[in-house]
Amino acid sequence: MTAPSPPTPPFRDPRLPVAKRVDDLLARLTLDEKIGFLHQFAPAVERLGVAAFRTGQEALHGVAWMGPATVFPQAVGLGATWNPDLVRRIGEAVSRETRAMRARDERVGLNVWSPTVNLLRHPLWGRNEEGYSEDPKLTSAIATAYTRGLRGEHPTYWRTAPVLKHWLAHNNETDRDTSSSSIHPRVLHEYDLRAFQETVEAGAVAGVMPAYNLVNGRPNHVSPHLREHLRTWTEEELLVCSDAGAPSNLVDSEHYFDTHEEATAASLRAGVDSFTDHGTDSSKITARVRKAYERGLLTEADVDTAVRRQLSVRFRLGEFDDHEDPGAFDTPEHRALAQEAAEQSVVLLRNDGVLPLAPGSRVAVVGLLADECKLDWYSGTLIHRSTPLEGLYERFGAERVEFAEGVDRIRLRTSTGLFLYVQEGAASDEVRGAEGALDPALLAGRTDLPPLTTDPVGTELALVDWGEGLLTLRAPDGRYLSVAEDGYVRASADQPGGWVVQETFRLEPHGKGHLLRHIGTGRHVCVAADGVKVAEENPEVFEAVVVERGEQAVARAAAQADVVLVVAGNDPHINGRETEDRTSLHLPAHQERLLRAARAVNPKTVLALVSAYPYAVEPGSLAALLWTAHGGQATGTALARILAGDVSPAGRLPQTWYASDADLPDLLDYDVIGGRQTYLYFEGTPLYPFGHGLSYASFSYGDLSTRVTEDAVHVSFTVTNIGGVTADEVAQLYTRAVDPSVPRPRRELLDHRRVTLGPGERTELTFEVPLSAFAFWDVAHGRWHLDPGLYDVMAGGSSEDIRLRTTVILDGDPVAPRAVRERGLDAADFDEQSGTGIVDRTRTTGDAVTPAGDRAGELLYRACDFGTGVTEVTATVAGEGTVEISLGGTPPLATLTADTSSGPYAYTTLTAEFTAEGVHDVRLRLRGPLRLAHVGFSG
Repeated sequence: MTAPSPPTPPFRDPRLPVAKRVDDLLARLTLDEKIGFLHQFAPAVERLGVAAFRTGQEALHGVAWMGPATVFPQAVGLGATWNPDLVRRIGEAVSRETRAMRARDERVGLNVWSPTVNLLRHPLWGRNEEGYSEDPKLTSAIATAYTRGLRGEHPTYWRTAPVLKHWLAHNNETDRDTSSSSIHPRVLHEYDLRAFQETVEAGAVAGVMPAYNLVNGRPNHVSPHLREHLRTWTEEELLVCSDAGAPSNLVDSEHYFDTHEEATAASLRAGVDSFTDHGTDSSKITARVRKAYERGLLTEADVDTAVRRQLSVRFRLGEFDDHEDPGAFDTPEHRALAQEAAEQSVVLLRNDGVLPLAPGSRVAVVGLLADECKLDWYSGTLIHRSTPLEGLYERFGAERVEFAEGVDRIRLRTSTGLFLYVQEGAASDEVRGAEGALDPALLAGRTDLPPLTTDPVGTELALVDWGEGLLTLRAPDGRYLSVAEDGYVRASADQPGGWVVQETFRLEPHGKGHLLRHIGTGRHVCVAADGVKVAEENPEVFEAVVVERGEQAVARAAAQADVVLVVAGNDPHINGRETEDRTSLHLPAHQERLLRAARAVNPKTVLALVSAYPYAVEPGSLAALLWTAHGGQATGTALARILAGDVSPAGRLPQTWYASDADLPDLLDYDVIGGRQTYLYFEGTPLYPFGHGLSYASFSYGDLSTRVTEDAVHVSFTVTNIGGVTADEVAQLYTRAVDPSVPRPRRELLDHRRVTLGPGERTELTFEVPLSAFAFWDVAHGRWHLDPGLYDVMAGGSSEDIRLRTTVILDGDPVAPRAVRERGLDAADFDEQSGTGIVDRTRTTGDAVTPAGDRAGELLYRACDFGTGVTEVTATVAGEGTVEISLGGTPPLATLTADTSSGPYAYTTLTAEFTAEGVHDVRLRLRGPLRLAHVGFSG
């Protein structure tokens, strides 16, 4: 007789609610098994048939780091499409490829760390390429679309589980693990939280990743905002995954906690559910959690809470139901989608009529990126590749296209009179991929290739100065000089890349020659008997013998053409990337020289910027100017079709292009309101405004109408294509408070629509804008507030190209005075400030204010109501210094002196006489290294 099969455990029963299944599985796990789940690489539990699981799979614009995949435009390029439907379809393609690749390789994860919704507040941020826009509304629209695509359309099972990056107020790489973003409540609610909130509330987000930086003096990995805000936006369990190495940073670099056990426990209690630290070695994290548990710093219930969130995601992915989704990989549809995305992301910034190119034009395509298809840190490996040169050859015919890269060609002569020599043919067939292309994965870091040597003739090297004096050197066969772990210099890289780039150098003047410093190791190049290497001593003094300047080749090609296309921009691994911010908006001098050389011989010069961020260029002498982010595998094809007029450009700028570095705030100034930052507040004249982009067609706007209901403003208007070609228009809807009670944006995006119209075609667009979109965060009362009064409603082609305008009257309530007798003043709830920064009140919650540096700081609180009168003031402070309190512009009415040296969180309450009645502005002046948490009034 056959023994009956054991009953199916409830966690394996798909008929049960997910919450019950999670509870059942959680109850079957031992404490040690649950602790093991807290690391990024969670082990299998074989006795329960639970497989190993890891959080984290990069998928910013295609599946990254796992080999060949469809590569779509960078995220900032997807933002430039202003097309949520397109981005949703891209998300679907990426999720299908993730599933297909996982079927072949179990290392591919389904918990995807994407998209990045950090706002592009500052264009010098090294990771500008990863975000969508400087505007929270546009960012959330694009991010929501991408997460919906990543999630998939199945009603129960998610194809992938998206995690938003990077929580919160993260927009600098300089000192990113120790710098603190000072964010006051209005900026927090009106700017930094919005992109996260609207995307989470849309329902296709599985979690978030905290950023490396601190906010108001507290590391994001112990942020109370995870509990106070994030988890209130959805009823779904959200998985919070730490950034790599960040848990250890809490002790090692930030010194926020004394021990790793304290730090790990604090992170877990704050809401971090999965620890990404020490690579695949989970032993350190699990030991810290175990010790924290044994010391009473956390409970098993704390562990259960984190594991429950992780299991919830795994159930949604169908792991415990044998849910199969084979996905699809590199399909014709995905290839066509990559091209469509590349075309839609191209922004035409200026056009004097030279574009589209006249039939039969002879085109010179020149520049350092003319025959490049650059990848960034979060790209997959290209299966297909189209450079601008290749795209133009394909579209116009090679016989009508002249090419000049424009690199400086040099030989490096040693002090002995010999030259550096690269052995030809060193790359064997085994390191070449399809179509003979060098495979960077096989070449990078190779030590079996011969190092450089010297000989009497040497090798002509292509030298490119990418700015800041950073150089790349390339052999005639296309290989970049690189340094492997053994210290030898080889021609062994297809492109600059890697976490530490090993392909950049710097020529440093030394005597009558130059030393050649390798940036990756910081060492100088020397010539030894066994080959060229980097070392601490005996550096070689080189003479750079110029064979040809790049501008000479550019001038020759430009003189023979009807139109010159200069392709300039950045290498995503150099001077602006993760771990490294840019220092300037300007093009590198080398590329400026090439542009000047082209314009000098041919006035019909078109500049195509292929870059991860904006530049400040002088457009006046250009016949046309285009910008595209690094567009993935179809960059060249898309650019050629735009130039030829096969497609009318319709990309729009997702961030302001400033005219000068002088227009920029300090990189660490996160006060977009007080600092008048982004298109929302900037009062200068931008080079090109937010939302700008030209077309080969013209559009008229008309018939604007508005209707105000109880909870929304309904807006409609018409757009007509009055041009001669079919084209897309991006109609944009903005608002402005006419007479606000507090500083409000100059204009603010309410909504937008990208539409395709044939010649003469007209369409009516309708929008329903909730009244909440017109509100601001009332710091006096800690809530959203709608001012009563007039609001401009504006429609047009950009934030500055307003075609239609009307005014609506919205009901609301006047801002009530602050009831300071009852509530007092939380220090960080100021209306205005100067010379202060916001810091953590305690390690777990709350904010305080401190003077910035050695100077005094001032805080202003408007309309404070003292009622029938007060006679006493109290100040909750830590540290040493004074707090002076005055009404309006009067001299101080009270001075409180603190002398507490017990640490930054040892608060004391100071008391002084203070007489006031009625409504007044209150001004506080802070001196000394103190923290002010609260001011109260009584009597």
